[in-house]
Amino acid sequence: MKSDLSIPDSFQTQNRRNFLARLGLGAVLFTVPGAFAAELVRTPRQTEGPFYPDKLPLDTDNDLIIVNDSITPALGEITYLSGRILDARGEPIRNATVEIWQVDSKGVYLHTESSSHADRDKNFQGFGRFLTGSTGEYLFRTIKPVAYPGRTPHIHFAVKLPKQEKFTTQCYIQGEAKNESDMVLRGIKDADARKSVIIPFTPIKGAKVGELAAKFDIVMGFTPQA
Repeated sequence: MKSDLSIPDSFQTQNRRNFLARLGLGAVLFTVPGAFAAELVRTPRQTEGPFYPDKLPLDTDNDLIIVNDSITPALGEITYLSGRILDARGEPIRNATVEIWQVDSKGVYLHTESSSHADRDKNFQGFGRFLTGSTGEYLFRTIKPVAYPGRTPHIHFAVKLPKQEKFTTQCYIQGEAKNESDMVLRGIKDADARKSVIIPFTPIKGAKVGELAAKFDIVMGFTPQA
């Protein structure tokens, strides 16, 4: 991450609709220089899991911190999660629908059969979507994931493209102790592939309320032309 990354005061106070309008520009802030210095590694598929929302929220945008026009934000460490959807050659894929879903700060999914569902944080959207443009970039404002019973903290991803099978995977927190015992993560046998889904959640310089930034590029195993 760039060492001079900061969020201006005006960004902290702008209304939600202006925030959403500027997310595409914001994604550029989280580009990691030299991201392709190492050999390109295809992102491993992982299970969708049982808690993809059975009832999608009315609000499915890429800001999971605020639901609709509420003024009460979700609890948790605010995280700007960005990245690119790339083909097998490392070229950006446009018009890819990126979906994420995760537990709230209490470890509860949006899915109605998630444990302690009645106690979930109603101010956390729990699910979001983003359609990539020509650069293949996506950006979500969400919270740093917390552990779910039996699992290390993680965020689920689905990538949907016309005429392609839905691609699902998960990303994890670099340095999280529970990673070592997580059976889903340890199920990725290739060390490089496993490393590719474990990402740093880094404090944003100058942020007043401790926001984090995380970058997760997803490398698909095909090219759209194919």
